Amino acid sequence: MIETGRFAPSTTGPAHPGTLLAALLCWLDARSRGAQIVLRLEDLDFERSSDAWISAMRDDLAWLGLEFDRVERQSEARAHHERALDRLEAAGALYPCSCSRSQIRERGLRAADGGFAYSNACRGRALPGVREGGWRASDEPLRARLPDELVEPVDEAGERLAQHPSLALGDPVVRRREGGIAYQLASVVDDARVGVTRVVRGRDLAASTATQVALQRLLGLSEPVYRHHLLLLEPREGAKLAKLHGSVGMPELRRCYRASGLCGLLAHACGLRESPAETTPVELLDGFDWECVTQHDRVMRWTDERLECLPALWAAAVDRR
Repeated sequence: MIETGRFAPSTTGPAHPGTLLAALLCWLDARSRGAQIVLRLEDLDFERSSDAWISAMRDDLAWLGLEFDRVERQSEARAHHERALDRLEAAGALYPCSCSRSQIRERGLRAADGGFAYSNACRGRALPGVREGGWRASDEPLRARLPDELVEPVDEAGERLAQHPSLALGDPVVRRREGGIAYQLASVVDDARVGVTRVVRGRDLAASTATQVALQRLLGLSEPVYRHHLLLLEPREGAKLAKLHGSVGMPELRRCYRASGLCGLLAHACGLRESPAETTPVELLDGFDWECVTQHDRVMRWTDERLECLPALWAAAVDRR
């Protein structure tokens, strides 16, 4: 069987250096193994995603030198997501939830991902009956009831993924209040649908792996191999680079860098090159080895229209001043 990897960026804003590093490592992992790689554009956030951001994401990845065997928009897989909800309902593992985000925060249960865990308070509630339309007739968020058991996924990079997901995070929302399919369900359904065997992604998503594996098992889906890698961080607070935080985006980066220059900087940041000399993804493919990729997060500072790569400890030292 041919291995398949995927890169699955959200399309709610411009790509930034963290997006490109994740794409580059995912691409190198797949191509070095002779695997296929799918670009899955995660466009289920209908309020923030747009065709313009989707087009820009595809163009920016191509500009860096990354090509994909297949491109998909997650919103086009709605029928598959609904069939998964049907299976959860048939298994008695789906229920409506009336708890607001503020109520969940007020209970103060800290989650493994740094947020607040859901207490599974609505587990005893039932969906509308089949004659009334079942889950489709509910206008509330829907959650999947996970087994109360330890889930122990294995991470190739040694990240600790073992967790009781129903306690550490709580039963996940699988359909949002406005009817949109939630991330956790869409991700596992789409991975299985296109035959993804390897998931390479940043360690900020490691805490959700046990939840996703639990959903895969509930739905009878295959479980891919996971590998989580370093993050690129903001200079202040040590938060990961993100669109939400206003990280420098691709319009600025493409104005100030050639593709080979930015690729060289990313390769240097993750340990694949000793210097930020210009290079290309194809050149990095020659001799690519995960043993050369650092596990230590790096800080990216934007100064005078240039990116500077710094050890993550530098950011902590600045914050203490």
